[in-house]
Amino acid sequence: MKKLLLLASCATLLFACGGGSKTTAPGSDSLQVNPSTDTTTAVAEMYGEEITEDSAIAVAELPALMGDKKELQVKLTGEIEAVCQKKGCWMEIKNPNGAALRVTFKDYGFFMPKDASGRTAIMQGIAKVEETSIADLKEYAKDAGSSKKDIDAIKETKKELVFEASGVILK
Repeated sequence: MKKLLLLASCATLLFACGGGSKTTAPGSDSLQVNPSTDTTTAVAEMYGEEITEDSAIAVAELPALMGDKKELQVKLTGEIEAVCQKKGCWMEIKNPNGAALRVTFKDYGFFMPKDASGRTAIMQGIAKVEETSIADLKEYAKDAGSSKKDIDAIKETKKELVFEASGVILK
């Protein structure tokens, strides 16, 4: 009877911890208690492909690094300014040198938590210069919770630097 109860408890725990698109770094949880001081410290969360933090450059450095290139494989770091409030399917990273960098996720294989604004992200993927259609710009504005007036005011396409992430670390 004890074995059956233990087996049922383990199955329930595995079921409760499974599912979702989020993965954490190997051997860690999204929250970890430091036993020596008994305080709680945040641990990075990993989404998409497993990546490391090394060699990441600040988002502000990207335009200079891109130069005249149309695409560039790169690892970036920056503060999240906004996240799609429908399902976390895109985010915007603050850029002190200009407009925020819109980040989408490779093959829509993963999404960000809707409450990730203000956190630091390390992203690996492809930066590219793209012309965003009016329809897409309106959809992004709608997803961000913009007013109907602001959405209707979008009348032109926008040539912008965008990023498709294959992996993201949230701190």
